[in-house]
Amino acid sequence: MIGSIKETQEMLDFCGKHNITTDIEIIDIGMINDAFERVVKSDVRYRFVIDMQQLPV
Repeated sequence: MIGSIKETQEMLDFCGKHNITTDIEIIDIGMINDAFERVVKSDVRYRFVIDMQQLPV
C-alpha cells in the first residue's frame, strides 16, 4: 500500500517544514533512450525527471 491522499499530504507538509528535498536530474525528452541505457548500466545517481515543457503542443 502506498498511503492515502491525506497521508501523502502529511508527508509533503513534513518535508516542506523540515526542508527535505530530492536530488533529480532533468533530461530533455530527446534523451529518454540515453537515460534508459544509463539505468540499465546502473549509471544513475539521481532520479530522472523528463522536462515536459520541451514537448511541442
